[in-house]
Amino acid sequence: MNEHHYAKYDETIYDQKLDNGLLVQVLPKRNFHKTYAILTVDFGSIDRTFIPVNGQELITVPDGVAHFLEHKMFEKIDHDAFDLFGELGADSNAFTSFTQTSYLFSTTQHVHESLDVLLDFVEQPYFSSQTVQKEKGIIGQEIKMYDDDPNWRLYFGMLGNLYPHDPMHIDIAGTVESIDQITADTLYSTYDSFYQPANMNLFIVGNVDPAETMEWIADNQKQKHFDQVTIPEVQFELNDETGQDVIPFRTLEMDVTRPKVMVGVRGLEPISAGQAGLKYRLGVELLLDILFDDTVDNYLRLYNNGIIDDSFSYNFEMQRGFHFAYFSSDTDHIERFADEIIGILESAQQQIEAAASQFNNIKRAVLGRMIALLDSPEAIANRYAGKLFGATNLLDEITVLESITIEDLYVIAREFIQSQGISVYQIVPRHSN
Repeated sequence: MNEHHYAKYDETIYDQKLDNGLLVQVLPKRNFHKTYAILTVDFGSIDRTFIPVNGQELITVPDGVAHFLEHKMFEKIDHDAFDLFGELGADSNAFTSFTQTSYLFSTTQHVHESLDVLLDFVEQPYFSSQTVQKEKGIIGQEIKMYDDDPNWRLYFGMLGNLYPHDPMHIDIAGTVESIDQITADTLYSTYDSFYQPANMNLFIVGNVDPAETMEWIADNQKQKHFDQVTIPEVQFELNDETGQDVIPFRTLEMDVTRPKVMVGVRGLEPISAGQAGLKYRLGVELLLDILFDDTVDNYLRLYNNGIIDDSFSYNFEMQRGFHFAYFSSDTDHIERFADEIIGILESAQQQIEAAASQFNNIKRAVLGRMIALLDSPEAIANRYAGKLFGATNLLDEITVLESITIEDLYVIAREFIQSQGISVYQIVPRHSN
């Protein structure tokens, strides 16, 4: 078992790769009552095309398979994993992203038993034609519900602008038509290909003993047989790496009372893996805070002029193979909003220079928020990005953020903000006839 001590924060993370390839990380929190564990599979909604285990040729599974698997993993032939967690007094959940699927629980008691339940239900699949057919109706209703959500439509509408020919623009749950193609065989084939211990990591935070916890997990894994398989290499390439396929503008009419607008920025430069990629992500996030945080002049000017209100938000997402930022608000001035946001972005070099005197204060504020997350087991575990940044964690993020200089931001802004990658998507009230 390896130890990684962070003396500045008096924290130590322990990790071990088991014989079957499962990476386990433990961050003990002696004075905490809650323990939180999250088991993540490096498989998400965009991983549609791959060579399955024991296969010879590429296959493409229907959109929504990763999310469908997440739903079905809890249900077994004679019980439901949710019920087992409930009997132990643990809360459980799961979620699927574009590139990962995670299963989790939090508890103040019965940690050992809860870990066994987590590992057992994820590593022992059960699918049948009857239960798969039933789930289609449930997920179909979920898809239709989100189709009526204007904020959801705004987000995926923007992704449709930024990645019109790539799987990111498709709802993670798929479509009603695509999930109708999913069978029990589809789920088993996909599960066998990706749900291998070597393609998973388990992160545990809470009042636990690292050596004892590692022993619990190792014992659980020794009781199971896993075939020695090669993790499939997913075939995923952007349709156009240059961004020439980005759609500059689209609009959608919906039953909303106020217009909604989003400006998106697609990153066009390839990003290094490991800590270099982590530094880039943190640098972009810091850049956006300098440009749009609610304490800076740009935000106050837009707010005071009625161009934005409290609904304004911005975010940066970086996942395996792609990254983008978006800025959105409800506003009666949708054209003005788009012009202002794009103007600020395209003048980022001058904006950074103008904010030079505030740089250290803004960075300290961001560092303060990140350090505060060390009191949240969920935040620590959920920010772990697995292979994307070389198994770095929140404590590594804090260290990397401390190293970022204002000179770094000039370079990052030049790489990330390119006019070809900027797009606008708006939702306006439906015209009554």
